[in-house]
Amino acid sequence: NEVHKPIVKQKGYFIKGKFDQFNRNTPLDAFVQAFRDLIGQLFSETDARLSSWKSNILEVLGDNAGVIVNVIPELEKIIGKQPPVVELSGTAAQNRFNLLFQKFMQVFTTKEHPLVIFLDDLQWADSASLNLMQLLMSDSESKYLLLIGAYRNNEVFPAHPLQLTLSEITKEEAIINTILLTPLKEESLNQLISDTLNCLPLTAQPLTQLVYQKTKGNPFFSTQFLKSLYEDSLIKFNFAEGSWICDIAQVKALALTDDVVELMAQQLYKLPTETQNVLKLAACIGNQFDLDTLAIISEKSKADTVDALWKALLSGLILPTNESYKFYINEESQNTNSVANIANNIDNAGYNFLHDRVQQAAYLLIADDQKQITHFKLGQLLLENFSYQEREERIFDIVNQLNFGLDLIVTTIQKEELARLNLIAGKKAKASTAYAAAFKYFTVGRDLLGENGWHFAYELTLALYEESAETAYLKTDFDGAEQLSTVVIDKAKTLLDKINIYVTKIHGNIAQVKLQEAVTIALKVLNKIDENINL
Repeated sequence: NEVHKPIVKQKGYFIKGKFDQFNRNTPLDAFVQAFRDLIGQLFSETDARLSSWKSNILEVLGDNAGVIVNVIPELEKIIGKQPPVVELSGTAAQNRFNLLFQKFMQVFTTKEHPLVIFLDDLQWADSASLNLMQLLMSDSESKYLLLIGAYRNNEVFPAHPLQLTLSEITKEEAIINTILLTPLKEESLNQLISDTLNCLPLTAQPLTQLVYQKTKGNPFFSTQFLKSLYEDSLIKFNFAEGSWICDIAQVKALALTDDVVELMAQQLYKLPTETQNVLKLAACIGNQFDLDTLAIISEKSKADTVDALWKALLSGLILPTNESYKFYINEESQNTNSVANIANNIDNAGYNFLHDRVQQAAYLLIADDQKQITHFKLGQLLLENFSYQEREERIFDIVNQLNFGLDLIVTTIQKEELARLNLIAGKKAKASTAYAAAFKYFTVGRDLLGENGWHFAYELTLALYEESAETAYLKTDFDGAEQLSTVVIDKAKTLLDKINIYVTKIHGNIAQVKLQEAVTIALKVLNKIDENINL
């Protein structure tokens, strides 16, 4: 927040995104959030300036703008509806995406308006995001771009994907500066508490020792613990003496546990049941959530949903990302038709949890034996209430929820429907070069259909196997690609149904520099085609 000020002063753009602890299968999630933020900022500019942005973006992306729109749907609001892009196979699709994204970035990174991207919680980043980060940081032509990443170093070990990515970026001679944020020392914590209570540091020392014992100097934990002591009247103001007093004996009992999630859970339990219930559902969505989606999955009106969130908002456990929520407050006192009409023309109200630990605590309010059922029901509600276009744009949100409840799916129709949704999600992930995530979606789809899928859902099963094989090759799992290819060649009904898998096998051999094998396969297929034509 502090670095934001000088950047904006210099006419730069500051955007931010955050990876989520419970939604790690969503490709490029933080990047999408960040560029959604950027597009929102662009819309606050003049029509002439917006037209200029449109021209610049279309100039560099050309007829392939749809590749970036597939990842950042909000971009369409600026450049308009884009024609379908030519589908490429193999590494050609990856090369195209990388080149287009680099060009897209160059539009927003100039001397006149540099760009700063803040990515939070990199320890939870998906492989596609790490690859994109490496691409942007290793681009020798990239200028006026500053990427700030934050992560918990106690969760990142030497072989962690983030650490490996940083090592690769270093090899490309990109400049990396690292700032280690250590916990507050007891002396600093004592200063914070004495300032808060407006007393001498010596007077605050007994309380400081207990807070430090519980929090180990974690700033968030420390401030939340102090806040909870005040709310429980263990710290209160003595108006007769004009100073703060503290019940040290009771604080000492509370200081025995050192679990921040447990503390946040205790804070949540103080909220009304209705608020707790809606926060459970919000935690399933992610660290950030919007009113429209939350109203759908809580099966309430937007006004009732805002009302349920109100106590959490007042307590500071969730924060608004815009002011739109205020419109729904006291809706009952307004004309219903008028409210409905205006609501269609205002931005969707957005929120985020104060901290990951608050989201974690809210999620833990859901009983373990109810988590699967809860996620599956959320997925069904989203599927039922989203329009066709919204389904396409929010496919990851829908499928990730439904995939939590795989054990609840028993009928063949349900399995086929979810397998088809996983195919759509996998294709979208593959288009954005998120091959690891794509492969997971395709695998779920194959597992849902099982061996019998070749009989009751032949076309869908064939597509899932073809996509799985190509994605395995793209993520350099050549053995896996070969095994999947063998299944298709064995199960596919016609030569035409096998063509795509033969192409994948050829690409895989070329990637491994097995050129003779690639030529042999190609000649074999050509001979088969020739035989069929002669017949």
